[in-house]
Amino acid sequence: MKALKIFSIVVLTTAVIATGCRKDDFDETVGVCPTVIATTPSDGATSVPLTQTISVTFNEKMNAASITPSSFIVKGANVVSGTITYNDSTATFNPDNDLEVNTTYSGCITTNVCDENGNKIQANYVWTFSTGTTLAPLIIDTDPLDNATDVFLNKTVIATFSMPMNPASFNGTNFSLMEGINPVSGTVSCSGAIAIFNPTNNLTANTDYTATITTGVENTSGFSIPANYSWSFTTGTQIAPSVISTDPANNETNVPLNQIITADFSEIMNASTITNASFKLTDGNNNVTGLVSYLGTTATFTPTNWLLSGTTYTGTITTIAENLTGITLVNEYIWTFSTVSTGGPNLPVLNSVKEFGIIAGVGVSNDAGFSIINDMNIGISPGVRSSIIGFPPAVVVNGAIYASDDISPPGIAAMLILAKQDLVDAYLFAESAISPAPIIVSGDIGGMTLAPGIYKSNSTLLIQSGDLTLDAQGDANAGWIFQVASDFTTVGGAGGNIILAGGAQADNIYWQVGSSATIGDYTSFKGNILALTSITMNVGAVAEGRMLARNGSVVMTSTNIINKP
Repeated sequence: MKALKIFSIVVLTTAVIATGCRKDDFDETVGVCPTVIATTPSDGATSVPLTQTISVTFNEKMNAASITPSSFIVKGANVVSGTITYNDSTATFNPDNDLEVNTTYSGCITTNVCDENGNKIQANYVWTFSTGTTLAPLIIDTDPLDNATDVFLNKTVIATFSMPMNPASFNGTNFSLMEGINPVSGTVSCSGAIAIFNPTNNLTANTDYTATITTGVENTSGFSIPANYSWSFTTGTQIAPSVISTDPANNETNVPLNQIITADFSEIMNASTITNASFKLTDGNNNVTGLVSYLGTTATFTPTNWLLSGTTYTGTITTIAENLTGITLVNEYIWTFSTVSTGGPNLPVLNSVKEFGIIAGVGVSNDAGFSIINDMNIGISPGVRSSIIGFPPAVVVNGAIYASDDISPPGIAAMLILAKQDLVDAYLFAESAISPAPIIVSGDIGGMTLAPGIYKSNSTLLIQSGDLTLDAQGDANAGWIFQVASDFTTVGGAGGNIILAGGAQADNIYWQVGSSATIGDYTSFKGNILALTSITMNVGAVAEGRMLARNGSVVMTSTNIINKP
């Protein structure tokens, strides 16, 4: 058993452990990570007896020599003096005097505490209790620490409380910074349990400063700190590097989904410290994968995939980033932005018919030439195999041809009936889609550029006078539904092609055709045609998509290609 007397004033700290056992990048030296599993009094306890002894129980046996005045701290308005004893897995603090009436106290086990194998706890453990009926907020950490020296000239001053505070109670009067008798101008903010004083200008070199938080600040229940709290520090001569701008900017909205994220520093940085460990992008709790690079004073994060639409992202430059002399950022730089919401409709679900590049009711034909269907099947139902002609010379690569009268393998007829029903369901879904509200189109839509959405023609529809561009605006999940009441025709050749832009995907384009569709000569076509009657691909037409006819035939005129989208 070890006994120690506490007489010195110690400032509570909340440092992140730098070595030993921790959850992220490396394992404990031996055994398990030490943690605090119980305290007496418990966190948040009120009406605590004035004669209370304070104890902490760990999840394993600890190194008694590490339980010291600087690693087990009890504090009210000031640090409480007392005796520490340790036995087995429990450390006990016995105050020299009774606790004060109606006073909130904090206890802190710092990261200097370690187990018998030398594994330290991962972060300071702090809890609070009160001898009164209410729990007042306490300041449990400051940055800079009290009596800190060589503080950077561009330092922001931070105080951490024992509980969430009311931001409206903070202002330049109750959170102030003084250079001697002269007040320092700056802005004050509070979020959760963190209060920040951000000086308007850099601090003066080799100068003493005093920060003060008064009893005017309150927690979310309206209780103030027990007494004014002051701490002092001295600046050095150096200015730490800082992030001076980002793209996107903080709180920017409608950011394109193909955005590359950059951060500009106040000076040239050590490129070896600008990595995925120091430049992070997250979507909620998920890390975004990407490539980090550095040139001049600019760090760049290039996402592996496009960003998601309508999503808030958080960028972080950590204190791993250093300048050329080895000075790191004073604090992490964190900013948020949100991507554009491109909208677009909910798309039909093809289910089993998704496996087919061609499906028809009464016939499938390849009239001439070497046509190819890649990575998808051909099916006909209720039509029979004799109604599939022109194979060869047409071929199916990585797929098969199925007909309703096939007897081997068993179950083909039932499989085709299901696929046709899935086609009907998808057709009806596309035909009845109303959200977002359909945009009425008519005649020739060649030469247009269309954003994701639903486009409705009450008659026929042409792509004739030029190519149709479908622009996803950076959203790879964006979709289009074209509702065509009658025939749909592309002219092809010099016009009539489908051009995809902004990350648009052919698999997310649906052409619901109320009669028959014709893909013109040498057209480059994109999307899934769901036709009530028939579909014809003219000479040399190439499609990235599916030709799905409910009742009629699918005809490949000559040398056509259908690729899986």
